[in-house]
Amino acid sequence: MKILVSSSGKVKTDVLDSRFGRCSYFQIFDTETKEYTVLENKGVTSAQGAGIAAAQQVVDNDVNIVITGAAGPNAFRILDGSGIKIFKGTEEKVEDIIALYLDGKLQEIAHAGTAHNGMHK
Repeated sequence: MKILVSSSGKVKTDVLDSRFGRCSYFQIFDTETKEYTVLENKGVTSAQGAGIAAAQQVVDNDVNIVITGAAGPNAFRILDGSGIKIFKGTEEKVEDIIALYLDGKLQEIAHAGTAHNGMHK
């Protein structure tokens, strides 16, 4: 299983970025290999549709679980429609967030958050 965390940086001790579409990086943890892969979020440079670009990138990388602060309506629709479950994370270290998920301590996000058109860092 591949677990993706929206992240502020490239290492597992960096913290979760609560913005899905505008986070800088995605860290993907593979539960079989116990290895991390880091992707630069393509959505962060989008003038519009950051959530759509980010969600499509997640789908293209065969992710099963997304952990983030919130997903806007477009990103939520793409992820949910692809069978990817979304869980609510807080601004803690990526490795700690993944441990919380694996321990069953994170809440699934059942509905889209609000759109954040034009939001930049």
